[in-house]
Parts: sequence; C-alpha cells; structure tokens
Amino acid sequence: MIPAAFDYYRPNDLDGVISLLQEHGDDARVIAGGHSLIPLMKLRMAEVPHLIDLQSIEELTGIENGARIRIGAMTTQADIIDNASLASSAPILKEASLQIADPQVRYMGTVGGNVANGDPGNDMPGLMQCLDATFILRGPNGGREVKARDFYHAAYMTEREDDEVMVAVTFDAPKGGYAYEKQKRKIGDYATAAAAVIISKDGSKCKEASIAMTNLSDTPVFCGAASDCLIGTSVSAEDIKNAVNSMIDAIDPAEDNRGPVEFKKHAAAVVLSRAIERAWQRA
Repeated sequence: MIPAAFDYYRPNDLDGVISLLQEHGDDARVIAGGHSLIPLMKLRMAEVPHLIDLQSIEELTGIENGARIRIGAMTTQADIIDNASLASSAPILKEASLQIADPQVRYMGTVGGNVANGDPGNDMPGLMQCLDATFILRGPNGGREVKARDFYHAAYMTEREDDEVMVAVTFDAPKGGYAYEKQKRKIGDYATAAAAVIISKDGSKCKEASIAMTNLSDTPVFCGAASDCLIGTSVSAEDIKNAVNSMIDAIDPAEDNRGPVEFKKHAAAVVLSRAIERAWQRA
C-alpha cells in the first residue's frame, strides 16, 4: 500500500529536530532506519503528517571505545559488526547484531531506532539491559540519562518523551564470557525467545552474572533473580536449572503466531541454558 501524504524534513542538527517536534507535537515522528515506522505507514496503521529524518545529523553517529563505550543512536548494526575494536571490547554486540534480520536490514537499522521504539521483539533492548546500559536523551530542556533497565514501561511505551530524541547508548565494557542465543522461526524473523548472558569468573566460581530475555513479555526482561542464582556457584547443570526456573517466573509470554505460552517458556528455557553454558565456557 501507499502511505498517507506527509511533510518530510531532514534537519542538520538536533536543535532543528527538537524544534520541529515542539512545533508539530503529536503529528511529528522521527525516523532512523525506518524498518519499524515505514511498514506501519504503508499499511495505514500509522499516519504521520510530519516525518523528521535523522540521517544528516552527524553527532548521532559513531562509536567511542574504551572502558566506557558510547554508541551514537544512528550507528547501524552493520557499523557494529564491522568495528574490530568494538568486537574485541564488547563481542556480544557483534554476536547479537549478526542475528538481527538480514544484511539489507542491518545496513539501515540503527541502534537508537532498535532501542527507542519499545518493540518487545527487538534484540537490542534486552541486550542493553544485560549490559546495564544507559540511554542518553535530549529534548527542549536539555539532556538526561535513563538506565536501560528503567526505560521500558509496556509494548511501545517507554520513558522517552514525545519531544525527546535518543542520542546515544553508553555502557561499561563487559568482562568475562558472553552469549546471545536466539530461537526464531526463520532467518530474518523476530525471536520466539532470546537470551543475553554475561558471566565473569573468580577461579572456578561465578563472580558476576547478568541475564536478560527478549520477546517473552511486553517489555524486555532483566532477570536479576536468575542472575543471582549463578553467583558464587560453579555453574553446574543444577545451577543452570535453578537460573532457568527463576527466569521462567520472571517472564510473561503471550500466545501468538509464534506458538502457545508453554512452547515459548520451553524455548526460553532452551536458549537460556545454551547461553549460560556458552558464556561460562568463554569466561
């Protein structure tokens, strides 16, 4: 189908974007890669009278690597995959990005668009919760920071105000082993269930653990209790089972065309078990 008529803007700086958002209010939307918004517009499921393209804003791009990593909101999945330095300091990002859709999507899909949209099926929100990332937002009252674990309220409902723009994500370079495990119906599909896991060792024991799940509730789920199940253990089969059981208690999947609730819980258990085992081996 063809979308309804709209006015198109392509400002060169963030001040221009924020000014347009203030001027047009609820009638304006920003667009990053467009993989979420454009299909809705074409199907007439969303009507956007004023569309603001972020492609020309240079300050929203780029990767700053170090002890604290900063990724601009308009950085694409392909940029993450191709950045050798980032692949060394935070390899879980590359592993997850390679499982997002297909190359055509990854060349246009952005980090900011993936996390800001509030789609519970997107891969980056859960990963950012696993990394304990912080989102940098900017609006008419200046900039502010929101923790990824506090950002999501419900499906497509987030902490971001309508006149704010996602600027960047930041997080400490992860330490230890990692894994991003995803079960999906076919290549390019959203996850039926996905797990992001980071584990660090102290000798033969687990020192720290972080677990987050994707597309198993109306928001990404950071599983703090499941993470705690592993800390201080040797990550035996029984320890992994305890963590999985705790994760099952934290999620709330709904039946849809990816399967009934019990199947989704089973898929979640399988992907989390695999992710913990692989992260522990890498640690």
